[in-house]
Amino acid sequence: MDGILNIYKEKGYTSHDVVAIIRKILNQKKVGHTGTLDPEAEGVLPICIGKATKTVEYLTDKKKRYLSVVKFGITTSTGDSTGEIIKSTSVDLDKNKVENIVKSFIGEYNQIPPMYSAIKVKGKKLYELARQGKVIDRKPRKVYIYNINITSFISKDEIEIDVECSKGTYIRTLCEDIGNALGFGAHMKSLIRTQVGMFNIDNSIKLNELKEIVKDKKLDKYIIKIEEIFSQYSLVKIKSEGEKILKNGNKIKFNYIEYSVKKLTPEEIVRVYDYSEKFIGIYKVIVQGESYYLKPMKLFL
Repeated sequence: MDGILNIYKEKGYTSHDVVAIIRKILNQKKVGHTGTLDPEAEGVLPICIGKATKTVEYLTDKKKRYLSVVKFGITTSTGDSTGEIIKSTSVDLDKNKVENIVKSFIGEYNQIPPMYSAIKVKGKKLYELARQGKVIDRKPRKVYIYNINITSFISKDEIEIDVECSKGTYIRTLCEDIGNALGFGAHMKSLIRTQVGMFNIDNSIKLNELKEIVKDKKLDKYIIKIEEIFSQYSLVKIKSEGEKILKNGNKIKFNYIEYSVKKLTPEEIVRVYDYSEKFIGIYKVIVQGESYYLKPMKLFL
């Protein structure tokens, strides 16, 4: 079995818990997730099965979208609602000021990763050090906020934000930074991931639903094929006489191309299929001397 499942991770599960449960449900050893969600967070968690585990690096690189409730006036040790309260202050939100501050985070900004994160420093995960009461200097990382909107002013000290961002963005830190910019401090009260690349919350499935799907033998309807992950790339089909070169994982001269949807250009990435129209992998167009080749980047043989 090879493909991707769009799983809805519920609260209380770690991402690793979800992988372990799906291994058992599907009786599959090769299962992996595409980006950690904290136990108290919920939402979209694409799960790769079989050969699709080779796509993890491509899926984690995709844009992500979140719904988060920001609680102003309370700063916590973890940046979310699970931590100890460090500071508390009264809040008087001015809606126009809040909207302007929130919008000011659109674009690139330097974000300091939270201590309670899985980033490794000298072989130790930050959250392991944090649990020992240690705080170390963290270098700021460039992240990108593509869009951010306030979807609701929930109460006098809470708002809900809809954020579209780059990989590596910590929403809890974004919530803290918004609170600090307003002068009240803040923490992330809740988090739902609504989208990872092409995977949307609207067609995600929960673990108990997956069990029923497998029981009813309807899994094929929910497995997303590996090639769909690369649908943005042009399709190239190789002639039958080039299949041996193809299956050996070697670079392929252009004269072995049977069909291409468009004229290919240097450095372009394409989806390559064999003569029987089986998806082989993704390749890059390279030039050596006066010859053009397709060089394999990732094979799914």
